[in-house]
Amino acid sequence: MTYSRAGRAAEQAEPEEERERRAAWEALVATARRTVTDGLVVGTSGNVSVRVGDTVLVTPSGVPYDRLAPEDVTGVDLDGRQVLGTLVPTSELPMHLAVYRATDARAVVHTHAVHATAVSLLVPELPPVHYMTAALGGPVRVAPYAAYGTEELARHVLDALAGRTGCLLQNHGTLTYGTCLDQAYDRTAQLEWMCRLWLTASSVPGRSPSLLTGEQLAEVAERLGEYGQRP
Repeated sequence: MTYSRAGRAAEQAEPEEERERRAAWEALVATARRTVTDGLVVGTSGNVSVRVGDTVLVTPSGVPYDRLAPEDVTGVDLDGRQVLGTLVPTSELPMHLAVYRATDARAVVHTHAVHATAVSLLVPELPPVHYMTAALGGPVRVAPYAAYGTEELARHVLDALAGRTGCLLQNHGTLTYGTCLDQAYDRTAQLEWMCRLWLTASSVPGRSPSLLTGEQLAEVAERLGEYGQRP
């Protein structure tokens, strides 16, 4: 792609904060579209947010993700006051803001993933059927049901997230957070996969899935700290 001299000059003159915000919005839209492509949400259900400084960019309410454009950027401060855009923020804003205020989250992904939601109907906690349980801080709890978009639901979610980076929402879906959108999304995908694994194993007549112990999860948590490439 080539740029005119005027275009390059305009880009260079753009404040660093604005460039960061624009890049974050592009990444947020891409992540939101991915939740649909990967079957974690249907239509405009679920929502995604990312924190840039003291501003939280969020998906707007009721707008199909494939229609979101750069000029649709929607942002609020940590008190929920809209500071960017004119579209109404997601109805789940209280839940997102509660997570940002209580944790070190820089990105939050909320979905209505089928297998995870099914598990939320059956048990108060996803049994530790796989070592990736440790990547979410331990066995994933189910936040008790409350109406969507309410402060009550936000409180339930924070309780379920204590010591965790993800939880299930009873009769509703999932929420995960991370230091970036990629990490938050990966945790959502891992959570959905583990829920599918547990449901599959539990469906075998006369058999019960073997579960990992606390000691085994602790060992994995230590190993995960050394996983991946080093700078």
